[in-house]
Amino acid sequence: MILIQRVRVRWTADARGAPAANARSGLARPRPLPGPLPEAEVVVHDVLADQAVGYQDREGVRAGGVALAREAGLWLGSGRASVVVDRLPGSAGYPRPSASARLFTLAAGQVGRYRANFRFTGCACSPSWYYEEWLVHVAHGPVARFGYGEPDRDVDHRVRLYGGARVGEPS
Repeated sequence: MILIQRVRVRWTADARGAPAANARSGLARPRPLPGPLPEAEVVVHDVLADQAVGYQDREGVRAGGVALAREAGLWLGSGRASVVVDRLPGSAGYPRPSASARLFTLAAGQVGRYRANFRFTGCACSPSWYYEEWLVHVAHGPVARFGYGEPDRDVDHRVRLYGGARVGEPS
């Protein structure tokens, strides 16, 4: 089983200031897994905390084959003893979408964590921006919960969405 939990926090341009940032601080964190999880090759637990609904979690669980990972923006390739996790190109306006990117390879029993943030725009008829911060955990095998201890692999692609250096780099 490959278990994916994607937690997204979404906000609009109106919520860019410090008070709004404080309100969503800490929302991009692992959530308890709903139980019991379905038996399948891939299980995706998708959580969205959206400013439009007061950051109340909306969540769902889907189960199926490896193609299901595409819904979480990932591509999975598997060998006999490992699973390769790539980030698929998306529709973000910033950072610019690129070709798929290798995130990590997980052996059986390992957990990977991917963190990123994005600025999206609607269609050309509605040029309003919205932002998302993602926290994605991928487990190669069953886990009791995410966020307990350090993951075996950790990739941080967060950037400064309003300009400047990458998160964690000197300004």
